[in-house]
Amino acid sequence: MIRIAIANQKGGVGKTTTAINVATALAATGWNTLLVDLDPQGNASTGIGVSAADREYSTYDLLVDGAPLRQCVVGTSIPNLDLLPATVDLSGAEVELVSAEDRTHRLGKALSVENPYDVCLIDCPPSLGLLTLNALTAADTLLVPLQCEFFALEGLSQLLQTVERVQQRFNPELGIIGIALTMYDRRNRLTDQVSEDVRSVLGQLVFETVIPRNVRLSEAPSHGVPALIYDHACAGSRAYMALARELITRLPEKRKAA
Repeated sequence: MIRIAIANQKGGVGKTTTAINVATALAATGWNTLLVDLDPQGNASTGIGVSAADREYSTYDLLVDGAPLRQCVVGTSIPNLDLLPATVDLSGAEVELVSAEDRTHRLGKALSVENPYDVCLIDCPPSLGLLTLNALTAADTLLVPLQCEFFALEGLSQLLQTVERVQQRFNPELGIIGIALTMYDRRNRLTDQVSEDVRSVLGQLVFETVIPRNVRLSEAPSHGVPALIYDHACAGSRAYMALARELITRLPEKRKAA
């Protein structure tokens, strides 16, 4: 199972939307996919259609109480896609884990057990705390959604520094599979400028596919389904399908063959 953390410490950049829709697209292509909701807000769980009442066990139980992965995972209405949900209890996990000896490796250990999944996407909270650190330590690689605005560039710099520290101390194998430009508005000159700046600095690391600003992407979570199901023909859904195809081409050959 390849593990992909979806992280950016800046909020509102499209992390959860990216996690939900890329996971759906991968599942639609036949990959057995696990979506891990590591954000105490639980937006990925809600957006994929799993209500709070259906979250008997969650990432909190997995990280803090050591509950087994198979006990915490729930199915979704989407074939080939399962969810490890989050509840509000997760907001206290960082405090409770501070004194734990293996506090940075708990998610990695939990995901290392034998399981039926080809790929795991981890939706991280909008911070660089202990939960995100667990995700980066557990992950093989990192996908970074980046909103096309000036302040997002500053946040990206901080995230890249964090990745370097994680590589040095906890996970030397951690890589960055790509940066996805989100909320792209071709009518806005600043959007083009940010895109040009990011591509000039990071080159091929930036995905060719850009995710446009799209009303249907915003509407889908309120219906409890990914945009790819809510309106598969809208510009946002088409962009996420293209992003998933591009992501697959960047995955290791042995993983794709599986």
